[in-house]
Amino acid sequence: MRPASLTFPNILTLLRILAIPFFAIAVWYGRNWEAFSIFAAAGLTDLMDGFIARRFNQSSALGAVLDPAADKLLMTTAFILLAWRSAGMIAPIPVWVAILAISRDLVISFYAFASVERLSASRFQPSLLGKLSTGTQLVAVSLGLLFNALGSRPWMARFNPGMYYLVAGLVLASGIHYFIRATLAHASENRS
Repeated sequence: MRPASLTFPNILTLLRILAIPFFAIAVWYGRNWEAFSIFAAAGLTDLMDGFIARRFNQSSALGAVLDPAADKLLMTTAFILLAWRSAGMIAPIPVWVAILAISRDLVISFYAFASVERLSASRFQPSLLGKLSTGTQLVAVSLGLLFNALGSRPWMARFNPGMYYLVAGLVLASGIHYFIRATLAHASENRS
């Protein structure tokens, strides 16, 4: 008999985590179509696990922790490898964009961990700006992987820089917004 917290959405999330090393190997060895396929399949399981959890009331405390952790692990792996392993790539991620995105997530994670005793969990729900930032990062990484798989196309030269400036702008804006929300929540908790 399986534990109650091991729901079907959580199994999908675990599969996504298990796919990360295979994704990393594909990127590192320049297996661009395989890397894109694994990343796309991971994105599909992310959509499916959320839909199934909501639709069939299979949300769990484990899933609430595991799902965002899986997303962050996959995105961090993608940012590091697509910035580091840039030789021979049509669409590498600029190192400065990868550093901004990863640093923002690390700082927010450390702040949330340090504040968990003082603030309620509802204060750490992602904002619309945070979701937009994450979605834009996901699209940028997906397109970067697809462009690497397709090979050079003339229109890619114009598209790539704009895409990464948008990612960087949203990363900064959502990071600042997060800290403003956290500061106001902390001030509100102190007044209560």
